[in-house]
Formats: sequence, C-alpha cells, structure tokens
Amino acid sequence: MEYPIRVLILDTVMDRGGAEAMTMNYYRNMDRSKVTYDFLVHRDYKAAYEDEIESLGGKIYRICPPYPQNWIQYQKTIKKLFREHSEYQIIHCNMMELGFPAYVAAKKCNVPIRICHAHTAPDKEKFTVKAVIRGIYKKIMLSSITHKFACGKNAAEWVFGKGNIQDVVYMKNAVDAERFRYSSQIEAEIRDEFNIKDKFIVGHVGRFFEPKNHPFIVEIFAEIAKKDPDAVLMLVGGGEQDDATMNETKKKFEDLGLSDRVIFTGVRSDVNRIIQAFDVFILPSLCEGFPVVMVEAQAAGLKCLISDKVPPECDITGNVEIVPLESGAAVWADRILSYKNSYAKKDMYDVIEKAGYDIKSNAVWLENYYIDELKKCKQ
Repeated sequence: MEYPIRVLILDTVMDRGGAEAMTMNYYRNMDRSKVTYDFLVHRDYKAAYEDEIESLGGKIYRICPPYPQNWIQYQKTIKKLFREHSEYQIIHCNMMELGFPAYVAAKKCNVPIRICHAHTAPDKEKFTVKAVIRGIYKKIMLSSITHKFACGKNAAEWVFGKGNIQDVVYMKNAVDAERFRYSSQIEAEIRDEFNIKDKFIVGHVGRFFEPKNHPFIVEIFAEIAKKDPDAVLMLVGGGEQDDATMNETKKKFEDLGLSDRVIFTGVRSDVNRIIQAFDVFILPSLCEGFPVVMVEAQAAGLKCLISDKVPPECDITGNVEIVPLESGAAVWADRILSYKNSYAKKDMYDVIEKAGYDIKSNAVWLENYYIDELKKCKQ
C-alpha cells in the first residue's frame, strides 16, 4: 500500500460550519504522511478554510451542485475525476443523503470505500420538493455506500433509518481541547478588545440559518435586557451568501432598541479565544446532530443552556442544562441569568480528554480506520 492514502472529502462548501470544523480538526491532527485529505466542493467561490487546506497539502476540486437537474453533468464530471485520479480509493462524504449522485458515480468507478457521514437530525422537515428528494435519496442510497458514519444516534437514525444503524460507526466530533482551555488572561484580552470588561456576556456560536433559531435568540435576549442592564449578547458566525438571516436578526434588534447591546463578530478564525469571554453559552436550536461547538464551549469551562432538540448526550461535563423551547423566552432568560456570578470557569481539559473528545487520540483512531478498511479491500 502506498502512503499517504489520499481521502477525498465531499462537502457543500468548506466554510466555518460544524461539520467543516470537525473535518478540519481531524485533518490538522492526522499524521499526513499516512493519511491526507483532498476536497471536492460544490460551490464556485473560495471558502474560509481553503487557504488552510492548501497550506496543509490538500487539493480542492470544484463541481456543480448535485441537483437533480444537474444529474447528467454531475455524473459526467465526477466520473471523469475518479477515472483520472485512481488514488482516491476512499471518499468520505459530509453531505449525507445529498451525496447520493456521488455515491452512484463512485460505485460505478470502482471506488472501494464510500462513506456517508450523518451530521444532523431535523426534528421536522417542511414539505418541499427538496425534502421529497432527500427522502427518496435516503431510501435508495444504501446500496451505493459501503460505510455509515454518524456523530450520534439521532443523526444515524434520521439519515439511515432506525432499522439500519447496527453497523454505524460513531465518529466523535472531537476538538483540540488544549486550544479551548479556559484562560483568564485571554478572557481579559477579548473583553478589552470588544469593550465589555464588566459585562455579563451571553454567547452563541453558529451560522445564521434556520436551524440555529436566531429569532428565538432575539426573544430571549429581549427578556434578559429587561432584567439586567449589564447583559450583552455576542453572536459569532456568518450567514449565507446574501446574509439574509443575519440582516433580519440585526433589524429585529434595531427595532427593539438593543443594537448597542448586541455584538455581531462575523466569521472568526479565533473562536477558541472569543468564547473565553462568554459567561453563558446558549444553543436554542431547532435541530442538531452532535454540535462541535458544544464540545468547544464545555472545553472552555462554560455553563451551557441547550434546547430539547439538541441531543442530551452532548453533555460531557455536567455543565449543560436542557430548557425546552416551549418553555418560552422568559423562562430561558431567567435560567441564563441564574448563572450570573454563580460559578467560576475552570480548566476542563482533563474532563474533555477523559470523555474521549480530545482530537489527538481520535485523529489516530481515524487514520487507522481508513488504513485498516483499505487493507481489507485489497485482500
């Protein structure tokens, strides 16, 4: 077997989202003399992680989105890629069932290992043409994949079906816990940077799109603001290409007269530092698989409040409280405020490592998994 093994990662776009952050965590920490990543992305613009990918030795290929109307073009283009690059004996797709056209092409081109990785589990999906197509793809893709990966049981059941999860490999959304260790010095630096030295900081990290439930975050902070004049909300993350959800969120805060108490940081490459300034982390999502940011927030020693749509198994430190969405914004505000001056943040590295969520050991596990599975194919 020749090294390094080049694994082709399929993703929509390598921007700073949860699945993308997880992939980069593994990529940075693998022994790239044994296993390395290249990327096939489905958007025509340069995304946040691309410079780093190339600096680590990765290649980036672009292809049209795998929409049904693009089927013929997509199959032609991706088959050409597989035939010209026989080094790709493993594809690892983060697009879940939307990767179906790629699984079909890879199977026809005799790519032996075809991994479908489940990252999310919507509670309910609106009846749309896209939802119908996704439902069909989930049912018919199973014969075109060879390995099922998932971040958690909920995501596995949603993508593969409850009766098809016996052979799922659960790959942990591990983080570099060392980088997220709580530091009072870093906290002070970030608070000085944003001029929030003596404020009570409610923080959220997440892309501005529907599942993150930003309208409810607005409601929650409106309630907090009524009761605590020192409270500030920090929203870390970017939006879609048109930033529609972000702009709508900003407008709602303007209408409430709260713009001067809400910080939109935009996309940051130093989330490990920004998150140190938070007093409480909130994640009132409408759906999640196993959010990477929950591991990051706990690694930073934060108390976390999550919705009942976030898997409870993401509590790996005992510092997570579940608050049902139907409890309403006022209840959420009271629970958040209950943590003001009520605890001291501390170094949680050992707890994260013991729970098995530090990236170093997980990266070694994944390297060995790829190598062992490829060896089986060659026997």
